[in-house]
Amino acid sequence: MTHERVEYHDVDPVGGGLHFLRDALDCANLGVSVLDVEAGWSGKPHDHEDDGQEEVYVLVEGAATVTVEDETVSMAAGDALRVDPASTRQIDTEEASLFVIAGAP
Repeated sequence: MTHERVEYHDVDPVGGGLHFLRDALDCANLGVSVLDVEAGWSGKPHDHEDDGQEEVYVLVEGAATVTVEDETVSMAAGDALRVDPASTRQIDTEEASLFVIAGAP
C-alpha cells in the first residue's frame, strides 16, 4: 500500500489528550502526534536527548505557551515551533488547544 489513513480519535490517548500516531500509521522514522486538550492542561517537562528526535509543534487551534529550557514562548493558532532534541520542553494551554506534533531523528 502506498498510503495509510487514520482518524486520531480512533487512537487511544495517553497523558490526557495526546494521540501517538506513529504505530497506527506504521511510520518508522517519523513521529506524528495530535494533542487535543482543554484549557489549563499542562504537559510534563521532557526532552528527546536519548532518541535524538527534533520536534515541530504546530498549534492548529487555541492558545498555549511552550517553555523551552528557561524561555516561555507564547503560541497562537497557526504558529509553529521547532525544538532541539536536548532542550527540555513543556506545554501549558491557556484555552482548549489542538496541536499537531511531528518529530524525526
